[in-house]
Amino acid sequence: MSTFQPAARDRPADTVAGFLAALAMVGGAVAAVVRPVTIGLLAILIAFIATGLAERNQRLAAAGVAIAAGGFLTGMIVSVITSRPLW
Repeated sequence: MSTFQPAARDRPADTVAGFLAALAMVGGAVAAVVRPVTIGLLAILIAFIATGLAERNQRLAAAGVAIAAGGFLTGMIVSVITSRPLW
């Protein structure tokens, strides 16, 4: 006779890490358009925090770091070329 095994639940930290990774992705996209230093560095910091918290969402947290860093780099390049303020 088989018994039903309940699905493993996510820890609350995994849920928070997912939301932080998504926030870092949005911050990276905004940093590419608005102000790369202030928003971009904050997005990278949030992405690193999400990576530290993530246990099951490691790929999502890694994508958050990559998108936040890419947005920061893109925003810096665009701001330097167009002589926009970095702060």
